[in-house]
Amino acid sequence: MDITVLGKRIREARIKKKMTQEQLSEKAEISAYYLGEVERCTKIPSLKVFVTIADALGVSTDSLLRDSVESGNVYINNEITKKLDMLNPKQRAAAVDVLTAFIKALQ
Repeated sequence: MDITVLGKRIREARIKKKMTQEQLSEKAEISAYYLGEVERCTKIPSLKVFVTIADALGVSTDSLLRDSVESGNVYINNEITKKLDMLNPKQRAAAVDVLTAFIKALQ
């Protein structure tokens, strides 16, 4: 993960919420100085602090990590594509038919 992206995204989310560093740090129960270090990418927050910052901002942790961590949907889609790519065209068509029937049965 590129830590410089994380600090910038925390800062962007804070500014979008019209919060000062002092307001966010108070809400997240960390020092404003430490928050500044995180936003300047000189410190990496622990997982607990990262989640607390995200909660204080009212944003999801994955929104702060986007492009750094593959989302669940993207991962699953990539896995399905990899498996389909291993099949010949006839097998691929049969797999799509099975998947279509499975989805209809779930609904």
